[in-house]
Amino acid sequence: MFIKSFAAKIFAKIVVTKIEKWSQNPVETQHKVFKKLISEAKDTAFGKDHDFQAIQSPSDFAENVPIRDYEELKPYVNRVVSGEENILWPGKPLYFAKTSGTTSGAKYIPITKDSMPNHIQAARNAILCYINETGNANFVDGKMIFLQGSPEMSEKNGIKLGRLSGIVAHYVPKYLQRNRMPSWKTNCIEDWETKVEAIVDETKNEDMTVISGIPSWVQMYFERLQANTGKKVGDLFKNFQLFIYGGVNYEPYRAKFEALIGRKVDSIELFPASEGFFAFQDKQDAKGMLLLLDSGIFYEFIEAEHFFDENPKRLTIGDVQEGVNYVMIVSTNAGLWAYNVGDTVQFTSTNPYRVIVSGRIKHFISAFGEHVIGKEVEQAMQEAIQEHGFSISEFTVAPQTSPDDGLPYHEWFIEFEDQPTSLERISNTIDQAMQKQNSYYFDLIEGKILKPLKITPVKKESFKKYMKSQGKLGGQNKLPRLSNDRKIAEKLLSLQD
Repeated sequence: MFIKSFAAKIFAKIVVTKIEKWSQNPVETQHKVFKKLISEAKDTAFGKDHDFQAIQSPSDFAENVPIRDYEELKPYVNRVVSGEENILWPGKPLYFAKTSGTTSGAKYIPITKDSMPNHIQAARNAILCYINETGNANFVDGKMIFLQGSPEMSEKNGIKLGRLSGIVAHYVPKYLQRNRMPSWKTNCIEDWETKVEAIVDETKNEDMTVISGIPSWVQMYFERLQANTGKKVGDLFKNFQLFIYGGVNYEPYRAKFEALIGRKVDSIELFPASEGFFAFQDKQDAKGMLLLLDSGIFYEFIEAEHFFDENPKRLTIGDVQEGVNYVMIVSTNAGLWAYNVGDTVQFTSTNPYRVIVSGRIKHFISAFGEHVIGKEVEQAMQEAIQEHGFSISEFTVAPQTSPDDGLPYHEWFIEFEDQPTSLERISNTIDQAMQKQNSYYFDLIEGKILKPLKITPVKKESFKKYMKSQGKLGGQNKLPRLSNDRKIAEKLLSLQD
């Protein structure tokens, strides 16, 4: 993406060789990152408050620095926002990535001179790994679109403020500007629906080869393209070769995407966040994304089922195991320390270390002790789609703890593309898949504490209307896949009138 096809393969081989070097020495790589982070920040306010001068090991760090989420780190962040220097990291940040928090209101995540290159290089290296593996580099000569937030920024006490995707837009090399779409003017449109229509008009006659964004919003773009032109996306963009995505699991959307495109295209999964770029898919045939261990981020992991214990054990990279659900804790060269990003991950490989995002520590269902996570509901949905051949636009799951009659259950709100003939068969498949994956859920069904799940179909565009009502339509906003309450459920039901 950041080079022309003429030199792509050569550059890709160089980069992949470097990646292999650190990925084959994971513990040593993380140790070097850890030592550098502590050394660089020892004279900051945070470093002095937590005696970084005395920290020699991760176990020292765990004793001195408690795990914090944004709300708990906020007193330090507020000092940075107010213009103070040397608080969390030497000097001042280059940017604040502004995100919407559920409990904290607006969140200001610092991005520093040291951390910014990691965001850019990780996105570039994901594509270079793909080029090196497949030998395909022709797409870098075509047009590329990135569905993202506005690149316009404001300023707060001398520090620029904007959405992460908008900040990154300022770092596209000049030699790629002519390939990049949409135009700057269109990218600055705030209203998402207006923006998508403008993007459709700008791109429908172009040679698009790479399309990137969160699947649910790219799907909306594809649907508008098809409605506008009467053509499948693959016929409209004959050289469309690569879909790059992150934020949510692609699998529930795959069948709909392939129907809209009219053929299969390769894809690359990314794991970016305002707090750091954590992982990317480095192999087409390997499950999971390569965890970036040399990118200015020190990782700790806590088993999710023990996360809310009084003093949970903090593991480093050499201690983790495949298949265990971990809460991921990061310390970064942007000045985040023992920071709970909120994501849970599972390792699919430890040689090299690859992860899948299994959910959010706050997004789960355990109304009856079932501990259901995002990965499980997405896997169950995928199995049902494969078995019964239907397509969906979106779905979410909530507990129904007080039904009008009978046992409580999990309620699955699904927006189908076309109403299936038998919801009962689909719900049975999903429920069996859930029981197979989650022994707690199985026991609750067997013990007649819960009855099998119920599917509630919702009208077309219900989820879009819900997101719009929350001020979260488009950009990098994602629908929670599951909730432990019925706030989303009740809003969706109100939209069915």
